[in-house]
Amino acid sequence: MTLKAKMILDKDFTISAIDPRIYGSFIEHLGRAVYGGIYEPGHPLADEKGYRKDVADLIRQLNVPIIRYPGGNFVSGYNWEDGVGPIAERPRRLELAWKTVEPNHVGTNEFAEWAKSVNTEVMMAVNLGTRGMDDARNLVEYCNHPGGTYWSDLRVSHGYKEPHKIKTWCLGNEMDGPWQIGHKTAEEYGRIAEETAKVMKWVDPSIELVSCGSSNTSMPTFPQWEATTLEYTYDHVDFVSLHRYYGNYNNDTQSYLAYSLDMDHFIRTVISVCDYIKAKKRSKKTINLSFDEWNVWFHSKEADKKIDPWTIAPPQLEDIYNFEDALLVGCMLITLLKHADRVRMACLAQLVNVIAPIMTENGGRSWKQTIFYPYLHASVYGRGIALHPVVHSPKYDSKEFTDVPYLETTAVYRPEDEEVTIFAVNRSLDSSLQLETDIRSFAGYRVIEHLVLENDNLKAVNTIEHEAVKPHSNGNAHAEDGTLLANLSKASWNVIRLKKH
Repeated sequence: MTLKAKMILDKDFTISAIDPRIYGSFIEHLGRAVYGGIYEPGHPLADEKGYRKDVADLIRQLNVPIIRYPGGNFVSGYNWEDGVGPIAERPRRLELAWKTVEPNHVGTNEFAEWAKSVNTEVMMAVNLGTRGMDDARNLVEYCNHPGGTYWSDLRVSHGYKEPHKIKTWCLGNEMDGPWQIGHKTAEEYGRIAEETAKVMKWVDPSIELVSCGSSNTSMPTFPQWEATTLEYTYDHVDFVSLHRYYGNYNNDTQSYLAYSLDMDHFIRTVISVCDYIKAKKRSKKTINLSFDEWNVWFHSKEADKKIDPWTIAPPQLEDIYNFEDALLVGCMLITLLKHADRVRMACLAQLVNVIAPIMTENGGRSWKQTIFYPYLHASVYGRGIALHPVVHSPKYDSKEFTDVPYLETTAVYRPEDEEVTIFAVNRSLDSSLQLETDIRSFAGYRVIEHLVLENDNLKAVNTIEHEAVKPHSNGNAHAEDGTLLANLSKASWNVIRLKKH
């Protein structure tokens, strides 16, 4: 059986220009993300400063615009001063969030320098768990002030004459969570975040700030947390954060591939709370969203229980992703694009080794996980203007969801290049889907590529020896007389690129 769906694309049906930071990622001092991930002195492919060139090359392929750092749960116990100055003099610390030892060989300056080398910006998080506004304002001064003051001159003395000019800053991490070092009530967090935001912007008025939203939708304080904290922070911050991870714990793929509907509901709920506070304050300012942690995370949780505590860079959270994980990641990317008017930043968590699209061997090779490809395609081809397609798709019910469209899709228009890209997932596990798209608004456009990620085995994984899940360009999409026709294989991720001829 072949399913049939229809879509209308029009260059005037727009959502918003897409902020490139929607394709951001995350590197935390956790597991082998830093040590053994981006940084491995002595590796055959390490540069003169110890950074792996093979990993850097893969990150450049992904064209990652911004990377959140240094955490995550890690940041709530982190003294940033431990990570600056001569490496030989830096202390080793017990890292309580993940029960490891942090050697502090990589810190603020090293990460900022490395970020420039892979053509990305830094989204810096400050510690509002064990520390507060004084340490945060000092860090802004250290990073961004040109010189002539204590903290900026200290940076200069550490060998970094030019300021890092870090624009985007997170006011703590998941402060609603009891697992968080320095966990706070909404009122406690709202007050410290408000006062911290004030002094950080007094040091550097050009920065943007992200207030902590709920750690996930199942938190008992959601969404009241957002309402309460924004009462304090609304006038001082630019974004509120969202975090969400999914897993196929019950081996119910039909429900699993529908979790992006839950993500959509999360986004809509947070937008409504932000706009309620806007109305309550009679404000003309709009708070946007930073979905700065999102991914699949469940494969490694049993293995992580067996890791010995108090070691350096153990293999934590090393999920090995399969094909169906890549399909869900594709659906989640489409969901972010559907909300490009309010989701201005997002971070696939994380980038290397830790629930990541890129994996490495210590001393050995690196390779691409299955989720690498939808992330790559969206980042490379999803820049421009998010369109609002009119979609008619057959639907199904699963154990957890009703009215799930088989077709998950959106499109991006780049008028300066005269290109349109359609991203589409066929959620059906047993039927292909015939997609008919009205593209009369794009007269003269022709298909230049139809990329497909498909595999008959939903559980297929990529390994260092064999890449079982990788895209091909043999899709059959074609345009004629103002209509685009494409057959989307069962359980597939599709990227259809059109260009005016």
